[in-house]
Amino acid sequence: MYLIKNAWKNVIRSKGRNILIFLIVFAITLAATISLAIRQAAETAKTDGLEDTEITAQITFDRQSMMKSMGEAGADRSDMKEKMAQVEGLSLSQLQKYAKSDAVSNFYYSMVCSFDGTDIEEISTDTTSDSNVLMNGKNGMSGGNGQGTFSVIGYSSEDAMTDFISGTCKITEGSMFENDASKQQCIISDELASYNSLKAGDTIELEDPNDSSQTIKLTITGIYSNSASTSEENGAMNQRNPGSDPANQIYTSYAALNGLVKDSDSILKQTNGTYVFDDYDAYETFTKDVEEMGLDENYTVTSQDVERYEQSLIPLENLSTFAGYFLVVVFVIGAIVLMVIHIFNIRERKYEIGVLTAIGMKKSKVCIQFVLELFFVTLFAMVIGLGAGSAASVPVSNQLLESQVESQQEQAESVESNFGRGGKGSGEGQEPGTAAPGRSMPQQAAQYLSDISASVNMTVILQLFGIGIILTILSSLTAVIFVVRYEPLKILTNRS
Repeated sequence: MYLIKNAWKNVIRSKGRNILIFLIVFAITLAATISLAIRQAAETAKTDGLEDTEITAQITFDRQSMMKSMGEAGADRSDMKEKMAQVEGLSLSQLQKYAKSDAVSNFYYSMVCSFDGTDIEEISTDTTSDSNVLMNGKNGMSGGNGQGTFSVIGYSSEDAMTDFISGTCKITEGSMFENDASKQQCIISDELASYNSLKAGDTIELEDPNDSSQTIKLTITGIYSNSASTSEENGAMNQRNPGSDPANQIYTSYAALNGLVKDSDSILKQTNGTYVFDDYDAYETFTKDVEEMGLDENYTVTSQDVERYEQSLIPLENLSTFAGYFLVVVFVIGAIVLMVIHIFNIRERKYEIGVLTAIGMKKSKVCIQFVLELFFVTLFAMVIGLGAGSAASVPVSNQLLESQVESQQEQAESVESNFGRGGKGSGEGQEPGTAAPGRSMPQQAAQYLSDISASVNMTVILQLFGIGIILTILSSLTAVIFVVRYEPLKILTNRS
């Protein structure tokens, strides 16, 4: 108790020095609070952002993994090409097998087939947008032989028709087709209907691009509009492959389409399955389940939802990294400044140390007194700094994050500009981030997370006080070293 009282008296007596220490610790605490709040917000966004979000995923062929394993096995280029040509997509029965995992909350699928028109003409101008349906033989890539001008997509259920659920597509005339194998019904785009003067109730005939003797007939039950269709995006690609144009995509039920093409070996078919998960933990569990269920190592589970979310966190992760470096720099500089102040403090109080040790106080207690003095000042400064940092953490962190987002977007626009599209140097009247006519956009513009709640929670408080304790100990080491080295009799004898 004596040490505590004496330490407190010394704090009050040496006001000038302790005010300086207070200001230094306050500045360190303020900066540390904001930095720790940003890092905690980034960690929370990473772990909790997808916790209660529905996630969709697909099982896709991992070409890089196959090429890597073949390269390690010493396969040459011809072997790789032959092996790649033999790759087949997973069948519906295989996709349904993995859907039995307890982690899956819903599963839907679709089939895409390529056809030519017999009594209708495809839209071949560049009035189109990006397409999700690109096929080439077994691998599902565009540009293969026998590629038709129309893509007929059969959906297992309305859950699989995500463009209608999101509002991108909407029935404008007639009604949706029935999910019945015996009813060969379909819906077509309003652009295709207008181009061919078609309406609900009409029948269209399509043929196999590889065998014109094989034809199918579908009755139009409805006309839909596609708000994602634009006038210039992917024009060149759609001219090469009109079937990838949303206007040339015909929607029907999986049951009806499968009944029409199941006996044909020449029609290009691609089956896609989508797995739905309640949260990210279920998605992670599914990736482990499919391995245990025998999924080939050349296939992998991918999710655009997860990829988009991780991409949206890039500015926040950059800010978190910067905050970590800034925290280390502030801590190191602050510790050095406090150590220098204590060196001068100990030299000024050299006689006081000599008197205390001469009257019988142990050097260890003298050291504890100096540590307590610094601890009192540090604790008071940290409490005030914590309050100020808590109030400033949210607006400051969001302002810094906004700058990071702008920097990331400017960098993306600069890259696009280097390729002659988007940003500066783009065509006249062209929106930043969109593809120039005749060019295909490599990827959609990222939607970055631009607002966080960098509030101070118990984790941040504990981390902050941990830093304060370490800072106090490091700064007090100078006092401990000097006190231990001093000899009381020499101090008193040599006093001037």
